[in-house]
Amino acid sequence: MADPSSYRPKPGQIPESPGVYKFRDEHGRVIYVGKAKSLRPRLSSYFQDLANLHPRTRTMVTTAAAVEWTVVSTEVEALQLEYSWIKEFDPRFNVKYRDDKSYPSLAVTLNEEFPRVQVMRGAKKKGVRYFGPYGHAWAIRETVDLMLRVFPVRTCSAGVFKRSAQIGRPCLLGYIGKCSAPCVGRVTAEEHRELAEEFCDFMAGRTGTYLRRLEQRMHEAAEDMEYEKAARLRDDIGALKRAMEKNAVVLADATDADLIAVAEDELEAAVQIFHVRGGRVRGQRGWVTDKVEAVDTAGLVEHALQQLYGEERGDAVPKEVLVPAVPDPAEPVTQWLTERRGSLVDLRIPQRGDKKDLMQTVQRNAQQALALHKTKRASDLTTRSRALEEIAEALGLDTAPLRVECFDISHLQGDDVVASMVVFEDGLPRKSEYRRFQIKSFAGQDDVRSMHEVVSRRFRRYLLEKQKTGEWEEQGTGAGGGPEATVTPGVAGAQEPAGATEDTGTTGITAPAGHGLGGPAGQALDSPSDSPSEGPSGPIDEEGRPKRFAYPPQLVVVDGGKPQVAAAQRALDELGVDDVAVCGLAKRLEEVWLPDEEDPVVLPRSSEGLYLLQRVRDEAHRFAITYQRSKRAKSMKAGPLDTVPGLGDSRKQALLKHFGSVKRLRAATVEQICEVPGVGRKTAETVAAALAGSAPAAPAVNTATGEIIEDEAAGAASSSNGGTRP
Repeated sequence: MADPSSYRPKPGQIPESPGVYKFRDEHGRVIYVGKAKSLRPRLSSYFQDLANLHPRTRTMVTTAAAVEWTVVSTEVEALQLEYSWIKEFDPRFNVKYRDDKSYPSLAVTLNEEFPRVQVMRGAKKKGVRYFGPYGHAWAIRETVDLMLRVFPVRTCSAGVFKRSAQIGRPCLLGYIGKCSAPCVGRVTAEEHRELAEEFCDFMAGRTGTYLRRLEQRMHEAAEDMEYEKAARLRDDIGALKRAMEKNAVVLADATDADLIAVAEDELEAAVQIFHVRGGRVRGQRGWVTDKVEAVDTAGLVEHALQQLYGEERGDAVPKEVLVPAVPDPAEPVTQWLTERRGSLVDLRIPQRGDKKDLMQTVQRNAQQALALHKTKRASDLTTRSRALEEIAEALGLDTAPLRVECFDISHLQGDDVVASMVVFEDGLPRKSEYRRFQIKSFAGQDDVRSMHEVVSRRFRRYLLEKQKTGEWEEQGTGAGGGPEATVTPGVAGAQEPAGATEDTGTTGITAPAGHGLGGPAGQALDSPSDSPSEGPSGPIDEEGRPKRFAYPPQLVVVDGGKPQVAAAQRALDELGVDDVAVCGLAKRLEEVWLPDEEDPVVLPRSSEGLYLLQRVRDEAHRFAITYQRSKRAKSMKAGPLDTVPGLGDSRKQALLKHFGSVKRLRAATVEQICEVPGVGRKTAETVAAALAGSAPAAPAVNTATGEIIEDEAAGAASSSNGGTRP
């Protein structure tokens, strides 16, 4: 690791002019290219205290061994030179967009004597006119097939064309009228090129004029009683209209524009581009990139513009480029685009109307592309294996952590504090093993104390499961710590409250639906979206149900930094569990913290291990916040009847329907409550006692008239969701 001060330029050496700079490593390879409006302040910012730099920037400057720069006259020249150098040197610390697929385009080879229409992929060639790119090659072929009857341009390969010319007989397309057969001289080279140019004009969006000309010729043929010619022209018009319908009209004013959207997270970004010509979506493409440098959305947009238009000229650069964020400053980028097009280009953020709506569609496509990329990356077995090996190496584990559990705390300003536990086995989520906790040992906000409680409760249950099977006593002084570490319910200081069970809500531990949690309390906390999607794994009890905490993880990950990691490790130490590794992932800088370590472990930016840890952490956060929101929503709907033990939704609604309101139910006697179908005397006594203990709310007052509003209809309003108001 190099010291940036060893190659820092001397004061006054760096000019204040616009320019482009390169960082090189000890082997002379260019590892980063950047541009600046003024080189002196930009380069000086890299040589400040390393603690103040972004982690990715810090990694770059400590990898570099030299810096050099080139002065240019304008910011536009700096932009052009930066693009050229990035393309030439392929620096490892620059954002590099890569296609998430090789998109096909419709190409017309105008650089040949007899232009050919074909599907092309890959780099663009000089002298070839491109349309698209398209999502699928079959979409291009369908469009071309419809248009060949009107524009019978050559589509055959060079070999077929040469063979037909030698034998003096055209191919099948020439016989069925879908090729003008220039190979056998039916049309001259000039006539065939004119057909190709008309084809290009139509594909470029200039459709109205040509369709009107065909319609006029059709009417003239009909007037001259050339009905076969008129019918053929009618069919040609229909074919062209069907070809046009394959591209949806999205902008009514026949706009030519490219719309660029970005979806990003801490590690990756996806870019989607919609090419709109003549108000229709003519093509779509996208890239995915690793965020190897500290870059915001505007920076990602600037890199995308360079990638998209760096090799384009003329009409390939549209009049409008709509983006989610404009690079700062915007003038050099706008001027660069204008020079490449040859006329003014409007670079802006759409604010309203159809263009804003279409931008939202492009944004959704970008988000889907990023999610799909992550799914493909996570589902690859080789990638998952490498990720687990990298985690084991970084954390100093003997073996790869095949089972990873992650804990996260969630609350709303200290209220409704809950926690989540998610499980990943072999790098994939195991939703049937997810668990949720309510923090019960204290009130208020204390993430460190909450983490200690949750980890203690999870592993206390693990030790209890081992104790039932006799494994704990057999371990002696091994991982469990011997007989003195035996965990017994009811013992103060290191166990759940006496008499607590998992499904009563006393401890707050719940499990997904279908896992044997008896009682309504456990069922009420289930969420359909988090139901298990696969069968349970691991040890099972005598009834065939999975033992909920019988499997220990090889690695515990906590969402947080050094304090949370220390709390989790302390919980394991108190229980005598010493064969489970602990680490924490701090969200702000994506640093991995280990117990009793002063400095974090910084995994490489391209590490699959870091990507897997982030997925685990994000899933725990999602699961925790979903549970916390459901609890908050449920508490907001709660009423006096919700506190009555054993009273379900059906009987609550029956009571409210019978009496009309909670006010009348509170005034009823036990005998009157017993008259409700399904309500026995014991339940009636419980309801009466619960309502007698809850104080009625102050009467509602109409502020306009001062009239007291009777609560006759309160029950009807609340009965739809089971909630009540006094």
